[in-house]
Parts: sequence; structure tokens; C-alpha cells
Amino acid sequence: MKLTAPPDYIASILKRLESKGFAGYLVGGCVRDAVMDRPIHDWDLATSATPADVAILFPKTVLTGEKFGTVTVVLPECSVEVTTFRAEKDYKDGRRPINVEFISGIEKDLSRRDFTMNAMAESIDGELIDPFGGADDIQNKIIRCVGGPNTRFSEDALRMFRALRFSAVLGFSIENETLQAIYANAGSANKISAERIHTELEKTLMSERPQTAGEMIKLGLLEKYVQISGKCPGGLEKINLLPEESTLRWCVFCALLIEEGFIKSASKFLHEMHLDKKTIKTCSKALEVFDVSSGKPAIKKLLSKNDADIVRCVAAISDVFGIGDTFTLEYTDKIISGNECYTLESLAVNGKDLLEKGYKPGPEIGRRLNELLDHVINNPEDNTREKLFELLTIAES
Repeated sequence: MKLTAPPDYIASILKRLESKGFAGYLVGGCVRDAVMDRPIHDWDLATSATPADVAILFPKTVLTGEKFGTVTVVLPECSVEVTTFRAEKDYKDGRRPINVEFISGIEKDLSRRDFTMNAMAESIDGELIDPFGGADDIQNKIIRCVGGPNTRFSEDALRMFRALRFSAVLGFSIENETLQAIYANAGSANKISAERIHTELEKTLMSERPQTAGEMIKLGLLEKYVQISGKCPGGLEKINLLPEESTLRWCVFCALLIEEGFIKSASKFLHEMHLDKKTIKTCSKALEVFDVSSGKPAIKKLLSKNDADIVRCVAAISDVFGIGDTFTLEYTDKIISGNECYTLESLAVNGKDLLEKGYKPGPEIGRRLNELLDHVINNPEDNTREKLFELLTIAES
């Protein structure tokens, strides 16, 4: 199989390596995506050259992972990681190898990788090196470990999450032996940092198959963070009805987990997952809103009391749970993008105007403005200075 040639600036690195007697190949995700005819965003190269050799061969490099054989070659177009062929052993923390040995052959380097679809290489001439049948597994839409899956997962427990994330993103099935090994090794997921889990879980929730996050729970990979394992939460497939916005999807994910008792607190769960403070606050506040009345005035009233991001999350929950006929995210976004008034800031009069009309400073001004806002929310056409002053006059008479 011949693949499409890489861009000239990537090919120039391979040519430079080969001109000095070193082997060089494209490896990993870029080769997988080339075989699948998917867009390629990142280019990774492997070589027989040592990190010291690579640093000498190119004008500008950064030793980003010299211990593991990785040097970043800085080009005008982008930065490219170039890694020496290596073998690994004696892993610690269920993730990182203690001992790394630089080797001379590409096939042995590929043998340490996670899945067959990621254990392929491409030569400068576009020839595919595929010793483990990755192209066939891609053709059959199968995720399969390279070698024994128990060995692969004992080396790096994050690979279990990656298997499920790839399944969600690519729509592939996980080969049975690999799936059984995930179940058998799920306990080692407790060693993985929450930041790493957050990344894999978010990519899963943002995919077209967010229900795969439920499979992570069912298999026991999130046992450290949820109260129920061995069971898949229902309704997670509905998350795909939402826009690909992480805050919306995390919020609805939490709502579904709370509904079935998998978690008690969205704030606690999201904090443990190391989400940012703004997302945690938005999701937590949205899940505290109990008034989900339908209709434009009700939604505008909710917007008058809450940040728009919070109300959008409430609307997303309403969509997934089928709470309100017209309280949908689409309808809410139309209201937000429209010109109708639902905040004091967009009211046609303000506190200064009322002071000029003779109102004394104090709570009375705030009360009057909120009364006007309530009126305008139900009667948007009345948001003019003349009409609002007229209403104030009527209220005083």
C-alpha cells in the first residue's frame, strides 16, 4: 500500500536523516489517519538517529524528552517531534517506563505501541510498514492491542481509556480479548492522574458516541469518581443532540449521572476531574435551577437572574430530559441573540434617569427598575424611555 506523500517540510526532515545514513519514518496517528483518509493535524517521526544526532542535524531543535528519545525540530511551518527507535520496560505508576533502550529497527519500535492501528509507519517513499495488521483492523473497524492486551494495559493504564475514546471517535468496535483485558485491568485506572482521565473523557463526550463514557463507568474505569460501577447510565446517547460545546456536554453528563445516582454532586465530580473553575460554577448553578417553565417570558426571566451560559446549560438539560416544549437550547439561543430586553443593563432607563426624575438614592430605585424590567420582559415593545416614564407616572398616581 502506498500512501499520500507528506508535505514538503515534513519530507525534508526525512530526507535530511536519510542523507546522513539514518532511517526515518512517519509513525503513529498521522499514518493511521492517512490510511483512513482523514485529515492529518500532527506529524510524528521516528528515526534510528539518537537525540544527539538529531540535535546536530537540524538548525533549531528543542530537547523536549531526551530521556525518552524525543527531540522537537522547529521549522518555519511548525514544530515536529522526532523520536529515536526505542524499547521500554519496567513501567512505574501504571504509565511511565523506567528504562528506555534506543534500538535500530522500526518494527521493534512499533511493537511497543498501544493498538495495531497506531503501530504502523510510512517511509519517505510512501510505503506502509504494518507488521501487526493495523490496516486490516482499520478496514474491519476494530481496535486491537499490539501483542497481549494485559501486557499493554499493565504498562500504561491510560491505554484502556484511549481504547474507548478511539471507539467513540472512530466508531470502531473493541476486539473481545482487548475488551476483556480492560475489564480485568480496570482497577489500575486509579493510578492515572485525573487530568489525563479528563482529557480522554472529554474527547469521548465531544464525539458522536458520548454514550461510550457510560462504558467507561460500566467497565470500572471511573470507579474512583462514581458511586456505581458495573452498570451503564442511561440516556448518554442524547448528549450527541447537543452542540459540540464542552460545558454543555459536561453539564448534561452530570445531570444524567445525578439522575441515576452515579454521583451526588456535580461540583465535586467536576472538581475531581480537574475542570476549570468557570465550567464547574456554570454547571453547578445550572443544576440548581428548578424553575424550567417554558415560553419566552419565562426564559427571559431566567436570563435576567442568571448568566447566559448557565441558562443555556439549563436549556440543554431540558432538551435531553424533555422537560419543556419550548424551553429548548435552540429557542434560548434565539432569545439571547435577539434584541429584546431581559436585563437591567438593556433597559431603556437606568438609575441615573430615575434620580433626575426626583427619586431619592436607595432601594426604591432598584425596586422600580426591577418592576419596569418585569413589565418589559412580558411586553418587549414597551422598552422605550417614553413608555417606561409613563409607566412610572401611572405607578405613582
